[in-house]
Amino acid sequence: MTLKKFKLYFSDKLSEIYPQTEIDSFFFILIEELLGLQRIDTVLKPDFIVENEILNNLKNIISRLKKEEPIQYILGKTAFYGLPFLVDKNTLIPRPETEELVEWILKEIQELRIKIQKESLSILDIGTGTGCIPISLAKNLKNITISAIDVSSNALKIAKQNASLNNVTIDFFELDILQAENLNKLSVSAQSKTHSNNKYDIIVSNPPYVRELEKVEIKNNVLNNEPHLALFVDNENPLIFYKKIADLAKSHLTKNGLLFFEINQYLSNETVTMLKEKEFTNIELKKDLFGNDRMIQARLI
Repeated sequence: MTLKKFKLYFSDKLSEIYPQTEIDSFFFILIEELLGLQRIDTVLKPDFIVENEILNNLKNIISRLKKEEPIQYILGKTAFYGLPFLVDKNTLIPRPETEELVEWILKEIQELRIKIQKESLSILDIGTGTGCIPISLAKNLKNITISAIDVSSNALKIAKQNASLNNVTIDFFELDILQAENLNKLSVSAQSKTHSNNKYDIIVSNPPYVRELEKVEIKNNVLNNEPHLALFVDNENPLIFYKKIADLAKSHLTKNGLLFFEINQYLSNETVTMLKEKEFTNIELKKDLFGNDRMIQARLI
C-alpha cells in the first residue's frame, strides 16, 4: 500500500472517534516512528510503499486507537520539555501544563539563589510518576541535587529508566506521603550523599487532584487507561495531598524555600486559603496556556 492510500485508510478507520486534527497528529507521529518519514514526505513521497510487516503493525495500532488507548502508551514513550520519556500504564502521561510548571520553577531559581545566598540548591518532587519534573529540572540546572518520591514502585521503575535515558542523577524513594509523619526516613544516596538533614530549598508536587465528581469531564482515553491512583481524590477531601505536603514542607523547606503545586482549576481559591492558613507567604497563583488556574507558588519565611 502506498503512503497516500494508507493515509486515507488511516483517516477513514478513525474518523468516527477522533477529530481530523487529532487523526493527522497520530498519523504523523506514527510514520516518523515506524517509517522514519516526516510530515512533508506525505506530499513529496505519496507513492512510498509501506511494507506488509509495517502495515500490519500500523493496522494493529489503529485497532488500539479505536479502543481509545493513548498513543503514548501504544508507543511506550512521549516527549516532555523537549526530552524523551518512557511511559506505561503505571504512569500518567506528562501534560503541557506541567511543562509550564517546570518553566516557572526554572525562572525562579536564580532569584532564590540570591535570596538565600546559596549557589547549590536541593529540590524534592513528591508524586514523581515518570520523573518528568525532576528530570527536566536536572537537565536544565547546574549545582542542583534532586530527590523524588512516589507511592508506586512500578512508576518508580519507569522514572529510574527515564533518569538513565536522560543521563541525570535523581535520588528516588518509594513512600506513601499520606502516611509519612516526616521526611526523615528518606535514605541518603550512596552516590550523592545529599539531603542528610532532609531540608530542601524547593518542594514541588503535581499530586492527584481530580475529584470523583469531575470524572464526567474526563475523556475515555484518560479515564480508561491512566492510573486512577495518580488522578483522583474523594469529593469530601479534595485537598488531602496539598494539606499533607504543605505540612511536611513547613518542616522540610529551608528558610525562604519555595513550594510549588500543580492544582485543580476549580479549587484554586481553596488551595490559596489553605496555604495562607498554614502561614505560607508570597502566594502566587498562575494560569496555564488554556487560561485555567493551574499552578501555585508559596514561600516559607
